[in-house]
Amino acid sequence: MSVSESKKKDTTTEEKIKAAAKTVFYKKGFTATRTRDIAEEAGLNLALLNYYFRSKAKLFEIIMSETFAGFIGSMKVILNDDTTSLQQKVEIIADRYIDFITAEPEIPTFILTEIRNNPEGLLKRLPIREIINESVFIKQFQELVEKKVITEPNPLHFLMNLLGLVVFPFIAKPIIMGSRNLQMEQFNELMQERKKKIPMWINMMFSNV
Repeated sequence: MSVSESKKKDTTTEEKIKAAAKTVFYKKGFTATRTRDIAEEAGLNLALLNYYFRSKAKLFEIIMSETFAGFIGSMKVILNDDTTSLQQKVEIIADRYIDFITAEPEIPTFILTEIRNNPEGLLKRLPIREIINESVFIKQFQELVEKKVITEPNPLHFLMNLLGLVVFPFIAKPIIMGSRNLQMEQFNELMQERKKKIPMWINMMFSNV
């Protein structure tokens, strides 16, 4: 086997382990996951998994970093876009995050599990102050408050309502589906409808217009 072939094989094995770890961690969280669970999900022996990633904690750190890089990184870009209005930012967040969570439905539960189990560690990974206090979003929000276009002066209420409207239905999915005997396709159609409704609801909650 050539050096390039060996590297390719190593990379393939690493990605296979990471994909398995992502699946198991999303479902169980860090505490309930055993290294053996990840090895079984990947279809590899435990010794090979330990050879590539040394420990469950190391692998979890990688999965956490990649998860939040996607979830929070995208939010930061949206909130700091000076070419879009506040209303457009709401529309973009609703649109992108509904699609994002539809594709990765375990993410909200995974984040909630880690908030409960390790809030301090999670906060270290989330640049909340930077995202909120130093963003174009906050400047636009304050300008609209000063103009009395927005009636609520606290931007946290605005963001909590927006993210709650986007994320909560996915967390409560079993209850929502069970209450109306919905199939997965019907639930996803419902979430797609919310892309247009959420910006309307946010506008009605916070705007004088």
